[in-house]
Amino acid sequence: MRTRPLYDVAAVLARLGVGIVFMAHGWQKIEAGVTATGRSFDALGVPLPTAAAVYSAFVELLGGAALIVGLGLPVTGALLFIDMAGAFVFVHADQGLFLVDGKSVQNGYELVLALGMASLLFAAGGGGRLTLDQWVASKRLHRPSQGDEDEEDAASFVESLRQAETKPAKKPRRSPKPPAAPVPDPSETPDKPADDPDDVLVAGRRKPAQRRRTSSTQPARRPADDTGTPN
Repeated sequence: MRTRPLYDVAAVLARLGVGIVFMAHGWQKIEAGVTATGRSFDALGVPLPTAAAVYSAFVELLGGAALIVGLGLPVTGALLFIDMAGAFVFVHADQGLFLVDGKSVQNGYELVLALGMASLLFAAGGGGRLTLDQWVASKRLHRPSQGDEDEEDAASFVESLRQAETKPAKKPRRSPKPPAAPVPDPSETPDKPADDPDDVLVAGRRKPAQRRRTSSTQPARRPADDTGTPN
């Protein structure tokens, strides 16, 4: 029974092997030249030989590298499968299965068949989890989108409003009362004279008693002389 980590390691090795073979064939076509490759395709009966040479050269080279790192596997696998399907139909189908039979080169379809089926498997999602595509997808999942952030902000705002409604209102703090003035002891209060001008009545200060003025109309008494008779 296979486990998921073991399958991922096997998928990496499969992508590595298939990718190296594709890159080698693509580089061989580019090194020989697109024009020379197009003439070879024309001799083999491939339609649109120049366009087919450009397509096969760059798809095999770049597609092989993409298989190794696991980049765009659905698209990469589909393009490589189309490339091998064209090679099978137009070049190798009538040459038999084997590339080499005994000492003679038969140019059979065994290689393009194996590479095409492997490409189809990678296009269908058989590349495993150890790919660049999986790494990019995990980064996107861990990064919150703008809509999620807005929803979280709205939820936190509503929760704060609910907490504010359920929280009891604080009672206003009462200011401390000033200490009461001490009541004076009557025994310790000094007695004030009745005519003290500081003595205050309810209606105001007590006015001092007016002295009776001697009438200016009364005659002044003369001093008596030695005889006792007033002058």
